[in-house]
Amino acid sequence: MAHVKDMKMTSPVRRLRGSLPKIGIRPVIDGRRKGVRESLEGQTMQMAKSAAEFLSSNLRHPNGLPVECVIADTCIGGVAEAAECAEKFAREGVGVSLTVTPCWCYGTEVMDADPLIPKAVWGFNGTERPGAVYLAAALAGYTQKGLPTFGIYGRDVQDSDDTSIPEDVQEKLLRFAKAGLAVAEMRGKSYLSMGSVSMGIAGSVVDDHLFHDYLGMRNEYVDMSEFIRRIEDQIYDREEYRRAIEWVRQNCPEGEDPNHPDKQHDPGHKDEEWEIVVKMAMIARDMMTGNPKLGELGYGEEALGHNAIAAGFQGQRQWTDFMPNGDFLEAILNSSFDWNGIREPYIVATENDCLNGIVMLFGHLLTNTAQIFSDVRTYWSPEAIERVSGKQLSGKAANGIIHLINSGPTALDGTGQQIRGGKPVMKPFWEITPEEVGKCLDATKWCPAELEYFRGGGFSTQFLTRGEMPVTMSRINLVKGIGPVLQIAEGFTVEIPRDVHDILNSRTNPTWPTTWFAPVLTGEGAFTDVYSVMANWGANHGAISYGHIGDSLITLASMLRIPVNMHNVAAERIFRPSAWSAFGTADPEGADYRACFNFGPLYGMK
Repeated sequence: MAHVKDMKMTSPVRRLRGSLPKIGIRPVIDGRRKGVRESLEGQTMQMAKSAAEFLSSNLRHPNGLPVECVIADTCIGGVAEAAECAEKFAREGVGVSLTVTPCWCYGTEVMDADPLIPKAVWGFNGTERPGAVYLAAALAGYTQKGLPTFGIYGRDVQDSDDTSIPEDVQEKLLRFAKAGLAVAEMRGKSYLSMGSVSMGIAGSVVDDHLFHDYLGMRNEYVDMSEFIRRIEDQIYDREEYRRAIEWVRQNCPEGEDPNHPDKQHDPGHKDEEWEIVVKMAMIARDMMTGNPKLGELGYGEEALGHNAIAAGFQGQRQWTDFMPNGDFLEAILNSSFDWNGIREPYIVATENDCLNGIVMLFGHLLTNTAQIFSDVRTYWSPEAIERVSGKQLSGKAANGIIHLINSGPTALDGTGQQIRGGKPVMKPFWEITPEEVGKCLDATKWCPAELEYFRGGGFSTQFLTRGEMPVTMSRINLVKGIGPVLQIAEGFTVEIPRDVHDILNSRTNPTWPTTWFAPVLTGEGAFTDVYSVMANWGANHGAISYGHIGDSLITLASMLRIPVNMHNVAAERIFRPSAWSAFGTADPEGADYRACFNFGPLYGMK
């Protein structure tokens, strides 16, 4: 059993520079005095307060800290009060804007004109005042000015004194706010490229324009030789290292060695590899977000880090041909815990596949949970499974399955050993218990690396993801002439008979973590069958998030102007800015492409 009884949850911390984005609430009102405005002041401001209370009660940042809402000092009846609100929001660090009203207002006079802040308008569905009329007028103004805005309007009429928020409005408020916060969270942060291009993988060609124009992020680069310098010069917290290596020895048991006995490294050599990979994990973390302990050692520059909200490690092949691989670094950082306790995961992409790193970041910001990075390795048809195993699969696996497997950055949360309501889940770190950490560790072995792949050695995680978890696989691909496109596949992890698993798994690399994935089929297009999903996937990698979050990814992509070229999300769950309907309603996928091209990347110049 893992030795985690005394493991504690680390307190929520801000490990990145910059203030946490807040949600700004703008109560707008009919500006006519001498009776009209006065009769609406209380209702309008109460609507703002209800929205703020609802959002702050139901949202947390991925680091566990609560989301704060800022309300304008007064209702906004004209341009002067709109300007005062804008100044307050800038001072308070607002990154998401929600306008609320129960009545008619002067649309273009009270609007939020900041082009970089995601915005929505909630028009109260009541009959006493024309909130719906204002909503339509406001959205028309935003569209005309090229400021895509989300429209929120309840399905059912409410009474004027009803301060509750209908369920359908709650859903849209949360989806908009969480995606908007993700946009604001990324802005100004860094992607740290540790190394360069791995084995000619296109996704690890880090595109500066993609990060700047679409995500508002900067790119930082370090050569992998920086790891050697910090190891040799002991530029790491040595006290933490002693604690970390002891924790690893107690909680990270070695698995089977897949190498021929004549080529296996002896125990002493493996011990040295463990020491190196633990130092590598600490060093990668320090390079991402800094470490004040390094300043105490006389390394003030290194103590600052690169303010990286995500990173990638090249590894293959220049590093792994002579040094231990980055699999431990990637797996433990991506997990929700380590020797310091239970904490927010880091986002680290293997092989420096920044395109997969981006969607891992999307998934983390939208769900607050750890992410799985996998090769989209193999489609197993029912016929092929029966041919090699003699058995037919049933349930969600009956139509075939996709083998997700990769040596490195599958978070240990992906074992499925965390439980909610008796079912396997992946939780935000603040909900994870020490007992669940112990089960994740107990379900994991660390197999010596296959030396044909990794000549320098190292250790890869080996576990099997539990079935019946709803998950979403996503990927960004770059297309010349279009830019980034996003693809999404909602589905489930599945469990198959152990003997069938052993047969299928042994045909690839049984020392790596496996997730069996069954996408939800629609019978149409790329989701006609499981083979079609595999055939239409745009690259060799995919990021897997807990939950069916395809709708949230679509909302986020529309804010960033990234079109979605493949998804299996039901039409009624899709929530995009109202302007998208101006580009066609009969063909939503084509309209998405046209809208994204027309408005251009959020931070780019048209």
